[in-house]
Amino acid sequence: MAIKIYNPTSPGRRNSSVQDFSDLAKKEPEKGLTFRIARSGGRNNQGFTTSRFRGGGHRRIFRAVDFLRDKDGVPGKVAAIEYDPNRSARIALIHYKDGEKRYILAPGDLAVGQTVMSGPQAEPRTGNCLPLENIPAGLMIHSLELVPGQGGVLVRAAGRAATLSAKEGRWAYVVLPSGETRRINIKCRATVGAVGNADHGAVRVGKAGRTRHKGRRSHNRGSAMNPVDHPMGGGEGRRSGGRDPVSPTGVLAKGGKTRRRRNPSNKHIIRRRMTRRYGEAKIPK
Repeated sequence: MAIKIYNPTSPGRRNSSVQDFSDLAKKEPEKGLTFRIARSGGRNNQGFTTSRFRGGGHRRIFRAVDFLRDKDGVPGKVAAIEYDPNRSARIALIHYKDGEKRYILAPGDLAVGQTVMSGPQAEPRTGNCLPLENIPAGLMIHSLELVPGQGGVLVRAAGRAATLSAKEGRWAYVVLPSGETRRINIKCRATVGAVGNADHGAVRVGKAGRTRHKGRRSHNRGSAMNPVDHPMGGGEGRRSGGRDPVSPTGVLAKGGKTRRRRNPSNKHIIRRRMTRRYGEAKIPK
C-alpha cells in the first residue's frame, strides 16, 4: 500500500497525506457481520465526563471481528480485504467451507484467494491460528491470548508483531512489540504473521478537522485553565504551571507508573519494556 500526497492547494493539503487504499478488494462491509453501537462521547450513564476530549466524529458501523478463531478444522477462503474505521488494521472477510462468514485481522502477507485455518492441526502459515505449543520458535505472531479460550487481546494494531522466542514446560516466552518479554500459557492461541497496514503510522493528519472526524476533540493545556478547573491553572500572564505536570485530579502526569504494584500478572513479566521518564534523553538503539 502506498501513501498518497495531494497537490498543496491549501495549507491542510500541503501538510497531509492519505492512504491510497489500493489493497482493498471490497468497499461495503458484509451486512450480516455489522451492527451499530451508540457512542458515549466520553460520558458515563449519568452524563458526567469520565474521558475528556472525546465526542463528535463521523458515524461508524462496527464490524464483528472474530478474535476467538474457534472454527477448528474448517478451511476458509479469503474473499476480500476491507477497511475498518474502528481500528488501524485491515480486516479480511473469510468464507468458510460450511458456508459461514467471519471477519479476522488481516496479516500483511494475506491475499485474496488464500486459505486459512484454525486449530491445533493447522499449519504454522500466515493467517492460521493455532496454539503456541504448535508454533515454531522464532516466528512472528499477533492476536495473542492471555488465557486459553479468551480470544486474542495482545498485538492487534497495524504493523505490529510479537516474536515467539522460546518454549519451556507449560510456558511460551513471547517478546512483545514494546520490548517486554512475557510468559504465556502454551495452550493459548495466536495467529501467525504480522498485522497488515504497516503504513498506518506514516500518514500525516495535516489539519485539525481530520482529528475531529475521528471523534477526538481539542486537547487544551491545564496551565491555560482557571485554578478551579485544573491544579496547574491560573497565574498572571504566561506561566508554566508552577509545579510538576499533573492531571486534573493532581496525579503526576509525566513519567509516572500506571501499573498496579500488586497486579497478579506481574509474575508473568520476565523483562519489562524500556521506558523513558519525563525530560530524559532517548536511549539510542
